Amino acid sequence: MKQGVHMPKCVRRITIALAFILTACVTVNIYFPAAAIQKAADQIVDDVRGTPTKEKPDNKEGANSSFLDGFRRFNIGPSNAYAQINIEVSTPAIRNLREAMKNRFASLKPFYDKGSIGENNMGLLDIRDTGPLNLKEKADVARLVDQENKDRRSLYSEIVKANNLKPESLAQVQKLFANSWRGKSQPNWWVQNDSNGWERKK
Repeated sequence: MKQGVHMPKCVRRITIALAFILTACVTVNIYFPAAAIQKAADQIVDDVRGTPTKEKPDNKEGANSSFLDGFRRFNIGPSNAYAQINIEVSTPAIRNLREAMKNRFASLKPFYDKGSIGENNMGLLDIRDTGPLNLKEKADVARLVDQENKDRRSLYSEIVKANNLKPESLAQVQKLFANSWRGKSQPNWWVQNDSNGWERKK
């Protein structure tokens, strides 16, 4: 008899806990669609650098994905809520910034190859080593990095604005773009890891 009394309470507690977890997942994804922004960042970096975009299966949910997959088979729980959010990256301002960065990349690439510049962990360029450069090259790289970082900051701000994200989301957007700039860097280019150390991309 005791077992019959306690079982419904146990089931109710599990149900409430499960509902809370699933609701929390939906809330996070809706208010800051990290996976959708990361995908947009990958596409923008590929476009700027002129590299073909490789479609990869989205798996940005981390530990929650395996837990939720079983419920999704029965249409229970969030069905990849962020996947249905369209990230706006085609406003006139964003298109102009992308085009300017794309045109500049050919001038920046030799400095990447020489190890003079690298991708930091906040989605911006840092000057690494100008020792081997002549005076003109030093002036050129300083000017190019300044222009590039100005455009990148504007790009991140425009993405926040175009998608009605909270101002405090800007740092998250920068971090996601940093993932793309570094992850899509060529071997031997300098990249800064999340612990602030610098290393050559392998």
